[in-house]
Amino acid sequence: MKRKPYMNPYLAGTLLGLVLLSAMFFSGRGLGASGGIKYCVVSVVGAISENHVQASPYYGQYFEEGKKPLKTWLSFEVLGMLLGGFISGALSGRLGIKIERSPKISNKRRLFFAFLGGLFFVFGAQLARGCTSGAALSGMAVLSTAGFVTMVAIFGSGYLFAWFFRKNWI
Repeated sequence: MKRKPYMNPYLAGTLLGLVLLSAMFFSGRGLGASGGIKYCVVSVVGAISENHVQASPYYGQYFEEGKKPLKTWLSFEVLGMLLGGFISGALSGRLGIKIERSPKISNKRRLFFAFLGGLFFVFGAQLARGCTSGAALSGMAVLSTAGFVTMVAIFGSGYLFAWFFRKNWI
């Protein structure tokens, strides 16, 4: 299948805004995915020992009597993102495994930095109580000061770290 060109960024941004508006309208919540892993962990721990989950102050807040954590709106959102990404890649002819990197670094180094960046991102999302989607996009959509501060911090730290790591890419 021939690769299709990327979507116009203005159209993609508008569509993302409509998805965010739809999420708020239909679910009463904005977008956000970093909490999805918590529900998966609670489900696994609950399958092993439901009593432990109910007694734990941390796990207990994600576990309601009679409700299954994997049937929450967030679990379906994360599943939808994975499925949507797969379908989008397949329809655009971009489905495949490829390591994007500069010729100056090895695949191993690229994967190490990607993993390290992912760890920092997850830690930051937990520390900030939300990821870029939840804290920044959804926060800014409701004109939350925290949403704007989060977005400035995300782009500011990205710009700062890019200066230190640019030799890996150019």
